[in-house]
Amino acid sequence: MSASAPPRVALVPGASSGIGRALSRVLALAEGYAVGLVARRTERLEALAREIQGAGGRCAVAEADVGDRDAMRRAVDRITQALGPVDLFVANAGMASGTPALAPDAEGFEREVRTNLLGAFYGIEAVVPGMVDRGHGHVVAISSLAARRGFPGSGGYCATKIALTRLMESFRLDWKPAGIHATTVHPGFVKSEITDRQNRPLPVLMDGEPAARRIAKAIRRKRKRCNFPWQAAILSRIASWLPDGLLLALHRRDEAD
Repeated sequence: MSASAPPRVALVPGASSGIGRALSRVLALAEGYAVGLVARRTERLEALAREIQGAGGRCAVAEADVGDRDAMRRAVDRITQALGPVDLFVANAGMASGTPALAPDAEGFEREVRTNLLGAFYGIEAVVPGMVDRGHGHVVAISSLAARRGFPGSGGYCATKIALTRLMESFRLDWKPAGIHATTVHPGFVKSEITDRQNRPLPVLMDGEPAARRIAKAIRRKRKRCNFPWQAAILSRIASWLPDGLLLALHRRDEAD
């Protein structure tokens, strides 16, 4: 990028905490992006914006619930007006509320689907046509190693993450001729508000900053997939082969610990 060229623009929903917050900082301060910060909690976004701007980065803030299609469109419009067209979109916002299979709760399941899957699609819908017009762009989706198989008590989360992974696999094939790159990220446990609520052991728990650096490296290299940490990736593959009875026994042991 020449000295006179405008910075590339990244848009990160779910930027108020967890991976989104850490990745926004890395993209702005280490990768040279102007970053659009999107989330529901404006006060946290504004605090992050002050931190990034104080360190010499450029960013803009837009309040939106990713599960609200119109709100996401308005957020994208606000970011593009402030920073310019979106070159990199990171479908990051997510939630894990737990899915009680013995007492099914449609409202809880719908919230997970709307945030984890539809929220990603609403953002894609808002930014990809512009990328097609310009002939370039990059879409990143933060899925999960939990996409490998269903785990007890997490049916909604696992279902939305495998659906997001398959959506990106399909879209990648359609986007390639249009000059749009696609990267699907499958992290293990990364410290966040979701992990803070867990009352069981979380193997190979990572801090947000090293996780964000790995994602940024995958973006820079335009990788199709990014699975980390390697220990958790191996464990998730093993879990996908385990018989149901053994997986249940291990899960109960973790809960007892």
